Amino acid sequence: MAPTLSAIHGPQSVCYSWSPLCLLFMAPTLSAIHGPHSVCYSWSPLCLLFMVPSPSAIHGPQSVCYSWSPLCLLFMVPIPSAIHGPHSVCYSWSPFRLLFMVPSLSAIHGIVVFGINRPKQKNAISKNLVIQMTEAVESVKKNSKVRTVIICSMVPGIFCAGADLKERAKMHQSEVGPFVSKARALISELGNLPMPTIAAIDGAALGGGLEMALSCDIRIASNNAKLGLTETKLAIIPGAGGTQRLPRAIGVALAKELIFAARAIDGTEAKRLGLVSHAVEQNKSGDAAYLRALDLAREFNPNGPIAIRMAKLAINQGIEVDLNTGLAIEEACYAQVIPTKDRLEGLVAFKEKRPPRFKGE
Repeated sequence: MAPTLSAIHGPQSVCYSWSPLCLLFMAPTLSAIHGPHSVCYSWSPLCLLFMVPSPSAIHGPQSVCYSWSPLCLLFMVPIPSAIHGPHSVCYSWSPFRLLFMVPSLSAIHGIVVFGINRPKQKNAISKNLVIQMTEAVESVKKNSKVRTVIICSMVPGIFCAGADLKERAKMHQSEVGPFVSKARALISELGNLPMPTIAAIDGAALGGGLEMALSCDIRIASNNAKLGLTETKLAIIPGAGGTQRLPRAIGVALAKELIFAARAIDGTEAKRLGLVSHAVEQNKSGDAAYLRALDLAREFNPNGPIAIRMAKLAINQGIEVDLNTGLAIEEACYAQVIPTKDRLEGLVAFKEKRPPRFKGE
């Protein structure tokens, strides 16, 4: 927690502790480096300094960024007073697992952002990234407070360039298959998250990067983004779900054409083909898709979280079976929402002519 009048930190600073060692983080209110509403954290095993400029285009002037490489988890905080007022936020984490609490009345309560941060490697998928992303997915999978997950890039102009080919070149032939299996499992786990997932594609999403985006419920791309399953250029095939998810997204014939040609298309063309739900004009800060993803998450989150999860389950399972079986799946999912407190809250709120306050119960 962050005491409002802490003598050590100052009136607008934040203290976070995490295991195995309790570390103190100081955020001077008027830091010349960070700006008046930014937060700086340093942490071990190596002391890393992460600066969040106040007018950050990606996070916004009233957000908090916790950055750890190569995967950065961002947790949005709506107003500075929420940090040190009655709705204080406390985060504690081990190096690769993060548990968190968010203000229950926050307008963007429950939004979790996975930000990939390997700038030198263009966010290429490495062994370590697979491990860390798997940890991150596991950390939110069973957390009922998480209502929407957004995947984006912390690197301008790139979403994910696919496999780390330099690392791949060093692998023995016997290592390649198991690694691809782990990457495929990660992307499948991402696709199986119970809450809505949004891929914010503000740059190139190629190979495994597009496969990662394809596992998300919704894809948003900037108009100048590049998307493609380009593996056949390397005499391999998409191995993390691309041959299965792309045809389901845009149809068999088009998927074959794009994969056979190893063709990359821009965001506008991707929208025309149905590969992405939205293509947005890129802005000067290069985060237009991310901002649109936040807008969508804010639109989702006021609605019943259990209902949204059951709707996702019904749709995902229903499209894989015939209509009658799908209707039975829908019936089973509907049965799950009938006994919930949220359903009763919805009825009471309607009667009292007020917005409902859903708790995921």
